[in-house]
Amino acid sequence: MVEKHKVLIMRCESYDVEKIAGIIKEGMEKLNAIPSGNILLKPNVVMAHKEFFPHAFTRPEFVDGVITATKEMAKDVKEISVGERSGITIPTRYNFKQAGYPEVIKKHGVKTYYFDEVKHVPFKFEKDVNLRKNMFFPKPIVDCDFLINLPKFKAHPWTRLTLSLKNFIGIQDDKHRLVDHNSFLEHKIADLQEVIQPKFIAIDGIIAGQKMMLTPTPFDMGAIVMGTNSCAVDTVCAHMVNVDPNDVIHLKLTAERGFGPINLEEITVLGDFPLEEMQKKTRDFQFCMEHIDSYFDTSPNLSCTVGTFPEKHSPDYCWGGCPGSLQESMHIFRAFYPEIEKEMGKVRYVVGKVEGPLNLEKNERVIFAGDCTSWEGKIDGEHVKIENAYKTTSEVDEKKAKSNDLQKKIISATLHGLFNKKRYIHMKGCPTSVAQHVNYLSSMAKIPNINFDSRLVFGVNTSYYRMRFNRFFNHLLR
Repeated sequence: MVEKHKVLIMRCESYDVEKIAGIIKEGMEKLNAIPSGNILLKPNVVMAHKEFFPHAFTRPEFVDGVITATKEMAKDVKEISVGERSGITIPTRYNFKQAGYPEVIKKHGVKTYYFDEVKHVPFKFEKDVNLRKNMFFPKPIVDCDFLINLPKFKAHPWTRLTLSLKNFIGIQDDKHRLVDHNSFLEHKIADLQEVIQPKFIAIDGIIAGQKMMLTPTPFDMGAIVMGTNSCAVDTVCAHMVNVDPNDVIHLKLTAERGFGPINLEEITVLGDFPLEEMQKKTRDFQFCMEHIDSYFDTSPNLSCTVGTFPEKHSPDYCWGGCPGSLQESMHIFRAFYPEIEKEMGKVRYVVGKVEGPLNLEKNERVIFAGDCTSWEGKIDGEHVKIENAYKTTSEVDEKKAKSNDLQKKIISATLHGLFNKKRYIHMKGCPTSVAQHVNYLSSMAKIPNINFDSRLVFGVNTSYYRMRFNRFFNHLLR
């Protein structure tokens, strides 16, 4: 008889480092997960800022507790490190600082790997179901002997949940993480599981995140979830918030490939926090799986026209691409400028293959978003033709992936908007990123660009130049 995968749900109501360390140590013992060799901790630090993004990342107290337990439990250690690549092109070292990680890392004397600075190496995929045969990953990931996955328990506006499996998006640099980050995002996440499997998983669900992934609203969950198999852990987490695991597409795809179970009957759920009690507690846990034309339906100055999309598996919407980036970027603007939707100029956002007149209001400007977007008609009496430039997965060469550099994006979008004298603009890319949306919305809606906000600009740019120097140095010597 095959032994079932074990998942522990443990009570933890506060970010008490000593208590967290004790829970993690107990979990490692019960799961027989003894760290050894090159031990790498992979938190979720997609974005961090105490004021604007306080619930987006794995808390430093949580990382502190895990490192404490790891050092007590580990055998034959070569190295203990913490590694991650943050999102939306912001340097990882900036987000680590905002998250409070440097103090924790210094306290324990462990190493830091910023994946946007280290050398990346090719990895060959073997399965016929893979989107591509090769992708690039940071060398510390490839060299890792014992991966400890430390996600933040959050809802996600594109994939419903971001847990153990989804946390793997952060093992790629920006240039490669956006490859297939469109309607194939769920498939990409499943592919990433072939690179490396975590040997221990601990999810920070003490304060979970609802709705968005960058700007989530807090939910007092009071739990730590632990296991050794990503599919098993994510399946239990889905049930914890009353979600059918089969509705988490990347989990379904990964389970179908044999990486782990998706049926609760194949998992032994342990711990001191009963699943049934958790499900009652999370009855009002909020998600945001909503098409943008409905989501912004009541917005006074932003309206969306959504067409059809080129891939057969998702013709009505692109969950992993441009629409979700619009949602996240608008939430970022709201965090910085709460009245932004009242103050911004009128903008029509058009995505996908759209036919027929747009029926624009007076002074309403238009953003055509993404390579797959097409439209033909008249704007202010001028004949306008937006042509589809979408490339299928097989047509995209990962070796020639375009730079997703922070400053290049800012300069490119700023100049495009500055020299654009028309009422409309085509924001190209597949996908168009959250960072691009911030820049183009600023230009077209005549609102402040948060990239130049005094609360960010110095810290981000200082970290950016340090990142660029270290990236050059590391690539030169290794």
